[in-house]
Amino acid sequence: MTSGLLCLLALPFLLGQATGDLEPLIPRTTSSSFPDPVLSSSFIPGSSSNNSFGPGPGSVTQSLSNFTGFEDDHGTCQCSVTLPDTTFPVQRVEHLEVTAHILSQKFEKELSKVREYVQLISVYEKKLFNLTVRVEIMEKDTISYTELDFELIKIEVKEMEKLITQLKGSVVGSTTIVDQLEVEIRNMTLLVEKLETLDKNNVLAIRREILALKTRLKECEASKGENVPVTPPPLAPGSCGHGGVVNISKPTVVQLNWRGFSYKYGAWGRDYSPQHPEGGLYWVAPLNTDGRTLEYYRLHNTLDDLLLYINARDLRISYGQGSGTAVYNNYMYVNWYNTGNIAKINLSDNRVEVTQALPNAAYNNRFSYANVGWQDIDLAVDETGLWVIYSTEASTGNMVISKLNDTTLVVLNTWYTRQYKPSMSNAFMVCGVLYATRTLNTKQEEIFYYYDTNSGKEGRLDITMRKMQERVQSINYHPFEQKLFVYNDGYLLNYDLIFNQEPK
Repeated sequence: MTSGLLCLLALPFLLGQATGDLEPLIPRTTSSSFPDPVLSSSFIPGSSSNNSFGPGPGSVTQSLSNFTGFEDDHGTCQCSVTLPDTTFPVQRVEHLEVTAHILSQKFEKELSKVREYVQLISVYEKKLFNLTVRVEIMEKDTISYTELDFELIKIEVKEMEKLITQLKGSVVGSTTIVDQLEVEIRNMTLLVEKLETLDKNNVLAIRREILALKTRLKECEASKGENVPVTPPPLAPGSCGHGGVVNISKPTVVQLNWRGFSYKYGAWGRDYSPQHPEGGLYWVAPLNTDGRTLEYYRLHNTLDDLLLYINARDLRISYGQGSGTAVYNNYMYVNWYNTGNIAKINLSDNRVEVTQALPNAAYNNRFSYANVGWQDIDLAVDETGLWVIYSTEASTGNMVISKLNDTTLVVLNTWYTRQYKPSMSNAFMVCGVLYATRTLNTKQEEIFYYYDTNSGKEGRLDITMRKMQERVQSINYHPFEQKLFVYNDGYLLNYDLIFNQEPK
């Protein structure tokens, strides 16, 4: 018991020696996040010390819990005291300095990359601006650009797309500017592809035709000295001094109708005016998806406007039926809904000026064309004026042709044929001669029948006519251009007619 007390009395002295203090210390509770070392000391009984605890000799006033003490076999007092770690963490500081140095080097490396990419972004922003200006010029002038222009633009756009991909993978942090550039480049790509598609379908095709014509001209010049029959000069536009249709060109796809692929039924063409034959606006009249109702139609002043879907006048009516529509001298002629009447619409103000019943005409799908509904009354235009193709109950479905007064819609003359109208796929008029078509297969039609109102003669033909889709919904003829405007399952097609050069 005496030895244990001596250990208690020696503790303040040991604490003072361990901490470097000369004065005795009072034990205190300490806390640290580091592991605590253990201080051990030996104290021999009988040693003198002036250190004391508490208010009086031999008394201990505080509870000491951070030490242990005992007397060994030799009478030596052994004490263990737990003290806080007061050594400086040199190794940790050195590790922290190395880590900071590595991070600084990485930061400088990434910062140099960012500076480099910022410079590249500035360069490509200028290129993108130049491309935008070039595309705007192309939009305004659809004839001035070439296939090579598109290839060069696409190469530059692809280079920018690669750079943007690299930037997105390298830049750390905010990428707002990079994202904006990526969106602009994507929009530029789509615009170039759209313009290229339009050009390939139209302008480039025309240029190829011009090149073919130049080649033929050179061949003709080379054969001047030979005994080769010279092809007679082409007929004047709008002339009927020929022997009738003998062939037809391959189709030229103009475009899909403006309402979309779902609108498979309809008609389109170009207005013909005898007073201004070279002019005339373009019109497209898709039926509603029911294949019956003509409600909306669109007008364009030029073919370029139609090709680019710009500068259009969209108009609405509520009484059109079927795809037998025709336009003549700035008036549209349609079959009035659910009746056997014909309506005359002024295209300047979309107002109906005349409605007139077609005598004895069958309507409402009684004798429509094969595979095309609601076209019992089919209006047509040629060099001589306005016509209507239909059937009556008295004709038992055989085709009837009538010439109309385009002002009053009164029937001027009528011809009865022996051709059954529902066996035909469509028909058109050229110089007073009706030409009828029929379906051969999904890719071909045939102009198989004609009726000449000038002589009353009718007969058979075998002119093959290619098509893009399965069904032909309407055919309109333009006298000045001598072209057919065909509505083929929603697509707008053009055909050039080839005539017998010898007058009939």
